[in-house]
Amino acid sequence: MSVIHCDIALPAGFRPQDILAFHRRDGERLAEQVDDDGLKKGLLWRGLPACLDLRFRSGRAILSLDVDGESGDAGELERMGRRMLGLSQPVEAFERQYRGHPQLGGLIAARAGLRVPQTATPFEALAWAITGQQISVAAAVTIRRRMLLLCDCRHSSGLLCHPDAARLAALTADQLGEAGFSRAKSRAILALSQAAVSGELPLDAWLDGAAAEEISERLLAVPGIGPWTVSYALLRGYGWLDGSLHGDVAVRKALGMVLGAADKPDQRQTQAWLEAFSPWRALVAAHLWALLQAGGF
Repeated sequence: MSVIHCDIALPAGFRPQDILAFHRRDGERLAEQVDDDGLKKGLLWRGLPACLDLRFRSGRAILSLDVDGESGDAGELERMGRRMLGLSQPVEAFERQYRGHPQLGGLIAARAGLRVPQTATPFEALAWAITGQQISVAAAVTIRRRMLLLCDCRHSSGLLCHPDAARLAALTADQLGEAGFSRAKSRAILALSQAAVSGELPLDAWLDGAAAEEISERLLAVPGIGPWTVSYALLRGYGWLDGSLHGDVAVRKALGMVLGAADKPDQRQTQAWLEAFSPWRALVAAHLWALLQAGGF
């Protein structure tokens, strides 16, 4: 067992509550435990069970990682922490440009500094995106919990760790079905996992600056992964702020509220409205999610 630490300075106006809400989605607290000033999260670190402890302290994020084995260096932990906190997202530029917009201005004023919390790894973002296809957040949380219990990868603290591609690739479609995945989602999860294990989809390597268009093309070739899944995973896993989430029911519902419409816009209307905000379409979607407080958005 070993522990590494890092200390990250946060920008003025940083919103810890968004990070905490994102990790509070599962009330059973089997893999993430959130309290008033931080959280603990089980994850796999270089394939080993680990527990991330993240604390917010007056303009700083204090991270420690307790690994059941050799831990590696603090620089790697800091890079992961900065991604999870959304610190590479240039939200200040977005807010300067649109704070006077007739519809967005009010959303920005209500949540100035909003950033999109990211997952610990791109694979976790993709697994969540597939799990959440066309179902409610509550249903997706339940299926995710069952998947974690099925894999039963635990840190010595007792926290469950999100499985990596190798662990999910070792499952069968029947096992995933018992956890609540449809046949189509089981096939998609297994195809994704197997391609990641083989190196056909170098998900972590893409963090070093692969173009979103290249990642999208490669992911769309996986059976069961469509445009919504790709846009969501690029946002949560890579911090790409220009995916068009016009197919998202919560985005459409919130847009209807913003526009004062009697009914939520259809996908075509939502896509056309979001298009005007490129290259910030996914960040606009996050503000719309936040309007509904959809699953910690």
